Amino acid sequence: MTVAEVLVSVRKFHGRRHWHHPMVRLGEDEHGVWLGEQVGTVYSKGEVGPVYTTEEPRVMLFPRDAWWTVLFQAAPARLDVYCDVTTPSEWPNPTEVTMVDLDLDVCRTRATGAVFVDDEDEFARHRVRYGYPPEVVVQATAAAEWLTGALQDGTEPFRSRYRTWLDTVGW
Repeated sequence: MTVAEVLVSVRKFHGRRHWHHPMVRLGEDEHGVWLGEQVGTVYSKGEVGPVYTTEEPRVMLFPRDAWWTVLFQAAPARLDVYCDVTTPSEWPNPTEVTMVDLDLDVCRTRATGAVFVDDEDEFARHRVRYGYPPEVVVQATAAAEWLTGALQDGTEPFRSRYRTWLDTVGW
C-alpha cells in the first residue's frame, strides 16, 4: 500500500495558524475524503510546536463543500466524535488540506452518547473581535445545528460508516 501523507493545516479567522498535524490519505466515498492516523501522531498548535501525541487511532472526514470537518476517535478517547465547524475544506495540493476553524464544536461522548455544542462563548467573542461576516455566522450556526441533529439521530457517517475507515488505521 502506498502511503500518501497529508498535512492538516487549520487556521483561525484572523489568519493565525491553529492546529496542524500529519495524517495519511485513506480514500474517498460519498461523504468526502477520509484521512487516518495511528497512535503516536504529534499535534502542533500555532507556532508553539508539538502540544500532544495521540493515544488512540483516529480518522478525519473532510466533506465536500460543507462547513465542518469531523474527527472520529477510537477508545480510550472520551469523545468518539468531535466535529469542528469550519469553512469548507480546501486542497491547495494533494498533500495538504486547509480550513478556517470557526470556534464551534459539536461532540458526542463515548460512554453515554450525549451530544453537546462546545465553545459557543468563544464563537460569540471572536464573531465580534474578528468581524465574522453575516454569511459566515449564518453558515457556522446552521452547521452546528445540523451536526447536533445528525449526531443525535445517527445520520451517516456518524452512526457506523466511520468505523469501517477507523478499522483501516491499524496498517
